[in-house]
Amino acid sequence: MNTPGLTHGLLHHAILRHIIDHGYAPDADELASLLGVTEKVIAAALDALAAYHGVVLHPGTSKIWVIHPFSLAPTSFTVTAGERLWWGNCAWCSFGVAALLDQDVTITTALGADRQQVQLHIRNGQLVEDEYYVHFPIPMMQAWDNVVYTCSTMLLFDAPADVDRWCAQHRIARGDVQPAAHIWAFARRWYGSHLNPQWEKWTNAQAKAIFDEFGLGHPVWNLPTSSERF
Repeated sequence: MNTPGLTHGLLHHAILRHIIDHGYAPDADELASLLGVTEKVIAAALDALAAYHGVVLHPGTSKIWVIHPFSLAPTSFTVTAGERLWWGNCAWCSFGVAALLDQDVTITTALGADRQQVQLHIRNGQLVEDEYYVHFPIPMMQAWDNVVYTCSTMLLFDAPADVDRWCAQHRIARGDVQPAAHIWAFARRWYGSHLNPQWEKWTNAQAKAIFDEFGLGHPVWNLPTSSERF
């Protein structure tokens, strides 16, 4: 439920815009000043946005931990443009950061978060290094059970065989494996409206339609068709 006078979309937009412009999330007092409301209203609005799964807050506080596609704590993914840096929650989110920045960026990560460091460059909207793969081990129906963990497992790999090795080593079930270039295109579609002040989360039905649009038919991507929001 939106807080009276302050929609999820307006609050979500203000947070993302601040992160893009400054590299960090605004505190509650900064948001109150930006949006012309009291800190009490902001605290209630942030709690409501968290319940809507539009933001993740540090437990018991109004401090922003995650607002997809950005992490406000260090992760295994950095996205850089010149001297500026942001953290992505996962491979999918890092492509989402690149989509929202809409400029040439470099994504730096370690393959499987346990192998060599690699860089992916996006230049003029194109992924230069298109030989990598992204692994999605957690079923989307369970993604929000522990979304920080879910994102931490969506990693980059050299090849599908490396995913098999990684899953056996870490006792994590193998999910879907997709070419990185395909996930870059998918992320641009998924995050395409995130900077809209009228933003709303995709319904399950809308999310499923986007999954189908990109041929994401593995059981990991199954969602109930309903008006609930993913």
